[in-house]
Amino acid sequence: MSKSFDSGDVYIKPSRDIAARVMVDEMVIMSVKDSKVFSLNPSATLIWSAADGSTPLREIVARTLVSEFEIDAETAYRDAVELVKELAQEGILLLADHPIGQERA
Repeated sequence: MSKSFDSGDVYIKPSRDIAARVMVDEMVIMSVKDSKVFSLNPSATLIWSAADGSTPLREIVARTLVSEFEIDAETAYRDAVELVKELAQEGILLLADHPIGQERA
């Protein structure tokens, strides 16, 4: 995705090439392509759990992180952008500038 995160909505959805499970309040994700394992902290787990492909990232942040962690919306969004960029680079999260279809990506 080449679109700037500041210029419009960003949509996120987990890749189909992963296995993921919640362990206590953290998400453990394994890439089926290379068996690399990722552990997401509670705030990242909230974002991951809400990544349905149809809800913009900014809305996910406002609904989950801002209220849960009492953080201002812009700081939370900037942190979320960094997270989703990293996860997308690892191939475990899909990013788009439009809603991602409900079919498995």
